[in-house]
Amino acid sequence: MIRVVVAEDSPTLREYLVSILSGEPDIEVVAIAVDGLQAVEAVARHRPDVVTMDIHMPRLGGLAATRRIMEETPCPIVVVSSTMSDHVAATFRALDAGAVAFVHRPVGVGHPRQAIEAAELAQTVRLMAEVKVVRRWANPSKLPREPVARPMPEATLPSGTRPAVVAIGASTGGPVALQAILAGLPADFPIPLLAVQHISPGFVGGFADWLASGSALPVQVAKAGDVPRPGHFYLAPDNAHMGLSMDGTIKLDHSAPENSARPAVSHFFRSVTRVHGARAVGVLLSGMGVDGAMELREMRDAGAVTFAQDKESSIVHGMPGAAIALGGATAVLKPDDIAARLLTLARKAEGH
Repeated sequence: MIRVVVAEDSPTLREYLVSILSGEPDIEVVAIAVDGLQAVEAVARHRPDVVTMDIHMPRLGGLAATRRIMEETPCPIVVVSSTMSDHVAATFRALDAGAVAFVHRPVGVGHPRQAIEAAELAQTVRLMAEVKVVRRWANPSKLPREPVARPMPEATLPSGTRPAVVAIGASTGGPVALQAILAGLPADFPIPLLAVQHISPGFVGGFADWLASGSALPVQVAKAGDVPRPGHFYLAPDNAHMGLSMDGTIKLDHSAPENSARPAVSHFFRSVTRVHGARAVGVLLSGMGVDGAMELREMRDAGAVTFAQDKESSIVHGMPGAAIALGGATAVLKPDDIAARLLTLARKAEGH
């Protein structure tokens, strides 16, 4: 049984969240909290498997409560957020503080998306219950030092040519992995990067802003007709498949979802393989399911260099794990080492 603490100050929404979770045969709500202080106390008392966290609460907000919990009694935290701009910004700051995932605040009974969003909440709680979290120290000097990512000599393109594009796919757990990759790339990185990240509708703009705040590279939500520029990072927008036209420009379409997703990584990777073949680099990061796994193998078969995130650093190893099982990964790495490999590919092409 998965034991959950629900932190939410709105009585109506709190009751609704409890009803969704309690209605699942494998989930038990062991405590509720109406503010951040109660959330911190409930986690310390009940040691739940997961906390669902509201952002704006009295006495102590969800962001501060997340920090306290991760410093004192680490536990997987799922932020339940609306798409109001201040909520979105705070949601991504909560990821910095140690939250492992976020979901859109479920819409009410009678809404066309009610069943979908309720199921998404329950499934996210199940997945996050398996995540091993670590303490976040209040004093950064206490943090263990991470090894410095260094350029690695493996994985080169034919004749040392520079890759035309880096194509990235990600889902649950992907935001933190993408942030780590971007943090490892310098402002003069000479290759365009494009990414499909499964994300709740309404969050992609805030996600782009959050990524940009920790990156030397410009980050933007892709538009149809954009010409991918070296050293720029493009995110697929809400509710549209992203691909490339044969002239290399970004194209968007609203064809049927693939792997229950739109945008889908599979659609994106196929397009990149068709346009750039061996001059592409494919990267598949943390995520639930198999979206992009077969297509990463197809990229590798076409001569592209391909990377899959390792299990240890993945919040959910579904997508990269499936790609690895299919033989789709040139190398299996954590995100900062993926950044180092990308830098190596770029420098080798320049003759460094």
